[in-house]
Amino acid sequence: MVLVVGVLGYFGLRSLRPAPPPKLATSPVVVADIEDTVLATGTLESSLLVSVGAQASGQIKSLKVELGQQVKAGDVIAEIDSTTQRITLRNIEAQIANNRAQQAVQLANLKLYEQKNKRQRSLFEQKATSQDELDSSEASLDSTRAQIKSLEAQLDQIQTSLETARANLGYTRILAPMNGTIVALLAREGQTVNAVQSSPTIVKLAKLDTVTVTAGISEADVGRVKAGQGVYFTTLGDTKKRYYGKLRSIAPAPASIEQDNAGRTTTTTGGNNNQAIYYNALFEVPNPTGELRISMTAQVFVVLNEAKQALTLPSSALGAQAGDGSYTVQVVDAQGRPQPRKITVGINNNLNAQIISGLAAGELVVVGEASGITRSNNNVVIF
Repeated sequence: MVLVVGVLGYFGLRSLRPAPPPKLATSPVVVADIEDTVLATGTLESSLLVSVGAQASGQIKSLKVELGQQVKAGDVIAEIDSTTQRITLRNIEAQIANNRAQQAVQLANLKLYEQKNKRQRSLFEQKATSQDELDSSEASLDSTRAQIKSLEAQLDQIQTSLETARANLGYTRILAPMNGTIVALLAREGQTVNAVQSSPTIVKLAKLDTVTVTAGISEADVGRVKAGQGVYFTTLGDTKKRYYGKLRSIAPAPASIEQDNAGRTTTTTGGNNNQAIYYNALFEVPNPTGELRISMTAQVFVVLNEAKQALTLPSSALGAQAGDGSYTVQVVDAQGRPQPRKITVGINNNLNAQIISGLAAGELVVVGEASGITRSNNNVVIF
């Protein structure tokens, strides 16, 4: 009985003792680069993509390029059978030769009729010929001059046809309109193309020395994003390498906007369907080595603010913000006890915060109780 009472008394006394203080997790104040960014997903496109088509109908006799080949402006991409175009050109050249021969005949006649008219006028003045003879000579002269003008007009018209025929013959040689890379082959040798109603595309040519990134900025962030801000991205193939640029523009309307037949604008994401709305932001980056390819996915970071080699601490260490904009943190003193201290914060990206004043490098701040901490890096210390 005495033993039972003693045991109960022991446990009763233990239950009356105050609970030990909770273990705290701390993190040191460190010097590091910090930035506040807007995150977006983007797609890479060529800075200029051109569909190179055929303006002449016929069979493709030869295709001079391969997929991925680099070409320069003026290089031959393909040749179309030019038999029809060459025959047409020769026929028009023959018409021109015939016209010029007719003009030569009429010019000779003009010279003859001018001489006859001169004699008839002289004889008429001497009353050695009749008025009818003079009128006849002048009529022949005027008729010859009219025929010469008609032939000259015909020649102008034939010359226009000649230029058209030469252009059509030139169209059978398809040339690269710019420097670039062949990114798609849409025709093959032996294929017949018909350019009567539309220009069939032979290849697609892209400028890849610079790529354009289209990033979708959510409506929650678009108000903080402006043209001219710094931006960088990584690709799925190499998440460590960064490519830098500056925002060129942000679309004024969502990426989902459509134009209906009546000219009214509608969007596929309305206010009642709870779908996210994104605005396209565009920027360019150099691609001298060609490692960036069309349609790659980019993880884009728009830099709103940044600081190099700044004092930083985890954002979880910050207490509530005071009316003057300051924060209170718990700093571990020399005896290992947390002490409140007021600090001023600059950039705060909700992961880390820049310290403007109130702390020094190496000081430990409390980031939470050990039981509530998920270890995210090696800086967190539990004591």
